[in-house]
Amino acid sequence: MNVSQSYEEKPGLVTAIALMTLVSGIINLFWGFVASATALGTIVGVICLPVTILPTILGVFEIIYSAKLLSAQPQPVQPSPSIAVFEILMVVYANVFSLIAGILVLIFYNDLTVKDYFARLNSKPPATPPAPVTPLPEPQPVPLPEPVEPVSLEPEAPQKSKRTRKVSGK
Repeated sequence: MNVSQSYEEKPGLVTAIALMTLVSGIINLFWGFVASATALGTIVGVICLPVTILPTILGVFEIIYSAKLLSAQPQPVQPSPSIAVFEILMVVYANVFSLIAGILVLIFYNDLTVKDYFARLNSKPPATPPAPVTPLPEPQPVPLPEPVEPVSLEPEAPQKSKRTRKVSGK
């Protein structure tokens, strides 16, 4: 089987994950724009505007992630349980569809075919075999220098030179 063929066999659950994430992203994008526009209508809402932008930010991330999953040329992408958890947390904004999509996506991530697909998608066969490593020679012990007698700074007493005696021949 060819490597490019193994990428083309996308399981139905991966397509379902991508479609649910895409629809949830579009809904969150719309939900965030509506919440932000509503918040701009009041003075207190202007202060709370950063909170109303959060669904919009999540929607952008969901659309980008689902586009990677749905692309014709698969890109290496990891499963994203964090996006699914944030979809579940959108229940705070009364977005029930994102809650259901997040729960289903987390369940689908645990399926063996989905895990296998992501493992195949993210595995890269080595392009070239690694070069053999030549072992380094073992270091030889360095010989220690011979001990040197300590030099004395005190002057030594001069020694008398030895004279040889001449014996007279009688």
